[in-house]
Amino acid sequence: MSQENKNDKSYYVIIALSVVLVLMSATIYAISQSGSEKDTENTISMSGYSEQKVVPDTATLSIGVVVQSATAKEASDENAALMSAVIAELKAMGLQDKEIQTSYVSVYPVYNYDTAQTITGYSASNSVQITTTKLDNLSEIIDRSTAAGANDIGRISFSVSGDMQKQLREDLMNEAVADASSKATTLAKSLRVEITGVQTSSVSENSGSRVYYEYDMVTDATKSAGAASTPIQPGESTVSMSVQVTYYIE
Repeated sequence: MSQENKNDKSYYVIIALSVVLVLMSATIYAISQSGSEKDTENTISMSGYSEQKVVPDTATLSIGVVVQSATAKEASDENAALMSAVIAELKAMGLQDKEIQTSYVSVYPVYNYDTAQTITGYSASNSVQITTTKLDNLSEIIDRSTAAGANDIGRISFSVSGDMQKQLREDLMNEAVADASSKATTLAKSLRVEITGVQTSSVSENSGSRVYYEYDMVTDATKSAGAASTPIQPGESTVSMSVQVTYYIE
């Protein structure tokens, strides 16, 4: 057989194999599509929702010290001394190390831009984030911190802890599933079909948006005048759950 005939034969074999591969791919795709359509036929999907209003059991606030001085070292040293006193006061109140976390530390120059960009001093900042479930102590935490030297109190936020959400989870899920089932039953009745089972379900939880309170620093003069303790109210937060359920029908 000549070399030319051999090449022609190889060419036709390659063409034939290509056609077979294309047909196999088309068959596999058709089977997968058929299976997918089979999975989704005779089903309806419905969402369910439930929520509960709860009093938050966790508070988060920022307590810090900001100091300005002529040099970076002086500002840093003074800030460190004051912040150490604040942290010591917080621990004296019973707060544990795990409830006090350093969140921000900085030393940076302070500029005067009136004539030329010149450094007029340095500012040192140090803040800790307090996370506690002792909500009755919040007023005392703020007042004793400011008395110890804190002059940068961040806004307070209240939230629902994971433990509380866990306690509410079963009730919320049952209510959300019941909501989805009620809607699905109503829809099935309208369509004149019957629900025969559940195909899939998914759950989404939401602890609710945090409730924020702004805290304005009280001047030393006001404090010395015997002002009352800083009033703090946690209010309410919302814990919710959503479910998505797919039902078989016939």
